[in-house]
Amino acid sequence: MKTLQQDMTTGNPAKTILNFTFPIFIGNVFQQFYNMADTIIVGKFVGTKALAAVGSTGTIMFLIIGFVLGMTAGFTVLTAQKFGAGDMKAMRQTVGGAAVLSVLVSVVLTVLSMAFMKPLLRFMQTPSDIFADAYAYIMIICAGIFAQMLYNLLACVLRALGNSRIPLYFLILSAILNIGLDLLLIVGFGLGAAGAAYATVAAQGVSGLLCLLYIVKKVPLLHLEKEDWRPRSSLLKMQLGVGFPMALQYSITAVGTMMVQTSLNMLGSTAVAAFTAASKIEQVVTQAYVALGTTMATYCAQNIGAGKVLRIRKGFRAATLISAVYSVVVGAWILTGGKYMTYLFLSENVTEVLGLVGIYLRCAGIFFIPLAVVNIYRNGIQGMGYGLLPMTAGIVELAARGITAWIASGQRSYAGVCFAGPAAWVSAGLLLIGMYWYIMKHDMKKFMALHPQQEEEQTEVKKHRKQKKGRKLPACY
Repeated sequence: MKTLQQDMTTGNPAKTILNFTFPIFIGNVFQQFYNMADTIIVGKFVGTKALAAVGSTGTIMFLIIGFVLGMTAGFTVLTAQKFGAGDMKAMRQTVGGAAVLSVLVSVVLTVLSMAFMKPLLRFMQTPSDIFADAYAYIMIICAGIFAQMLYNLLACVLRALGNSRIPLYFLILSAILNIGLDLLLIVGFGLGAAGAAYATVAAQGVSGLLCLLYIVKKVPLLHLEKEDWRPRSSLLKMQLGVGFPMALQYSITAVGTMMVQTSLNMLGSTAVAAFTAASKIEQVVTQAYVALGTTMATYCAQNIGAGKVLRIRKGFRAATLISAVYSVVVGAWILTGGKYMTYLFLSENVTEVLGLVGIYLRCAGIFFIPLAVVNIYRNGIQGMGYGLLPMTAGIVELAARGITAWIASGQRSYAGVCFAGPAAWVSAGLLLIGMYWYIMKHDMKKFMALHPQQEEEQTEVKKHRKQKKGRKLPACY
């Protein structure tokens, strides 16, 4: 059988990145359909207040699911590094360690989130007319954290080995299932917002089980033996050293968006509904940046494992160029016609909401390039094995988003709330580019010393540096 694993240490970097990114992008879009289907069906068949209830928990879902995404992606960075280095025994040991850690994190996260959810919703000043539906929806999502963890861990393991297509196929199937369950539970059984949550958890669980079945049947490279499950302190320490900071990075970002949501809640349920619809539209097109970030984490991890530093530099340059072209194209569409997708979400108060959606999309659309930089450089640096360093960019992002939202809430400015995200992207993006330059300048010799066999690449680096002299470098280099 033809293997779907991909060695990202050879071939044209731009082509390799594009081929790996595209299935992840499509998969991320289908994953967005989970919540988008909830939003559309709830908004159309239940009403604006129910839509606002689901939307008001979006930042909390991002906090929970983002923590899961960051943790599982961080655990499997070492998997990709060992795969790139050709050490399959150690690679399997990292998978066993990641599985044990993921189960423990799932239990803790489920208990804590369910215990403190009601106080959190009150702290965020969730409007009283949508509080009950919001609480019912998010508690079901919390109860299904293990389903989220299962899919994301197994998808990250497959991607660490260069297989980005299989997770896509299973996401497509589960997205279709999610839509069917939404219609059945919301329209057929009248369960409202709670029905949407049940559908989301069930669909995510199915995609996770399908990934597990595929690995058991088709990927003998990932068949773990008893020895692979034995905890190894050295490996677990390294996995936690990358996974925990990556999870915190997502959490820091989520806390910032919760600040934005709190400011938004003060403007009423109509503003919340408009912001919810607009953010869903934006999130569909910006999944390309998330996919590029995921790709760069695997790309950099495999190439660090192989000691190919120059190839990492070329990868960053290619990913930045790809994202810039994409940003111009989708930004133009978002600024002109994006707001009309609002009709997918609502059948009442559309005229009032449409103008607010347009404000959000204009604020976000002109700042897509900084958002791309944040995803590409943060994930790429983390893939190189730096766990804590990119987290400082998350702190800057949190500060920028929180300060902007605080000022906007004081002014009761909806547009100001919409600018909180772009302020965070610009601030974090500038810092991450500086980090990248610092790492490549100061750690180049260290990387080469670890892989003295890469004489050919080292010669190419020196030749490349000579060619650079006398000409201006592009910003992404």
